[in-house]
Amino acid sequence: MSNENPFENARKQLDDCARILKLDAGTHEFLRNPVREFHVSIPVRMDDGRIKVFQGFRVQYNDALGPTKGGIRFHPDETIDTVRALAAWMTWKCSLMGLPLGGGKGGVICNPKELSAGEQERLCRGYVDAIWQNFGPDKDVPAPDVYTTPQMMAWMMDQYSKLSGQNNFGCITGKPLCVGGSCGRSDATARGGMYALREAAKELNIDLKKATMAIQGYGNAGSYAHSLAIELFGSRVVAVSDSKGGVYDPTGIEPEVAGRIKAETSSVVNIPQGDKISNEELLELDVDILVAAALENVITAENAGRIKAKIIVELANGPTTPEADEILYLNRVHVIPDFLANAGGVTVSYFEMVQNIMRYCWSFDEVYQKLDQRMTMAYRSVFDASRKYEINMRQAAYTVAVARVVEAMKIRGWV
Repeated sequence: MSNENPFENARKQLDDCARILKLDAGTHEFLRNPVREFHVSIPVRMDDGRIKVFQGFRVQYNDALGPTKGGIRFHPDETIDTVRALAAWMTWKCSLMGLPLGGGKGGVICNPKELSAGEQERLCRGYVDAIWQNFGPDKDVPAPDVYTTPQMMAWMMDQYSKLSGQNNFGCITGKPLCVGGSCGRSDATARGGMYALREAAKELNIDLKKATMAIQGYGNAGSYAHSLAIELFGSRVVAVSDSKGGVYDPTGIEPEVAGRIKAETSSVVNIPQGDKISNEELLELDVDILVAAALENVITAENAGRIKAKIIVELANGPTTPEADEILYLNRVHVIPDFLANAGGVTVSYFEMVQNIMRYCWSFDEVYQKLDQRMTMAYRSVFDASRKYEINMRQAAYTVAVARVVEAMKIRGWV
């Protein structure tokens, strides 16, 4: 992964959009910075009795369209600039999907794999203790992200409820079903990406039943993308990878096999069939579809020219640098940008908020139908803007999303 600063990349993308939209200098500068952010120290009593202090963040990037919304990451390499970038992308993502929400993001510098369940719970509750007065259904609604789980969201929801003095399931999304979670949330990010892929394939006249696919990143989004690509389209997934490496088999890899090996050995690199490959090699395979579902800045100016896929589906946040975008566009690689491709997660999180407010639960079919409608609508608006302005899909997504945020800011009298 590149060491490029993700927030500077997010700003470069915004700067490009500001030029296309001809934003005035004041509005542009306002959008380049978070509205507010919080830095907290979280003391946690470890199982051996000592106190360890963890550093945490929460960034509320822009709330012109409504309460901010975004996940919480637990990661040993978390930085405030990563959280700022993710919060910015969440702002554009919610706007693009037509949700009455702004963008936020949170993070704690830790490795949850090295923490016991009890230590994880105390860290989750400590994070809420530190920021609970600054989030909630009408302010900022967190959700799961990298290395956080529905169980962790349940602990956070419970802690917020205790501190606020009332059950408040809607303060957090991505919860287990029995405490206000939504049907369809677990595979929402991947499913939304597959709906967008379906629309892109129509435009490019690609038969997904005959298409080959490589998936970099075999976490929640990547693993679900694997099974859904086969279930929805009959595509052939020929390569998968995670942080330890990957496997390539031109005859195809079954999701049941990959999932079992991942569960048993903690990595898909141990799949017995096919050839071992690196993450870098996977990106450059001769496939029709490349699903980027790992971390930021993996597609750069250095390797973009060697990518052979016809479509890139960015299920990860920020996998492509601005310089790489230019190369891919010139090479006619159709990129479905992150805050469109992975917007299924926040969209179903929004559905979860609505159901919590209504105290009424939707079925899987209802959730999938509503998600399909929103993803299709958003993809069409981005594709149409790309043709109208003769710009790439990321630039088009920005113009659609940022224009909506700017309109709300102007109507509210902020700029």
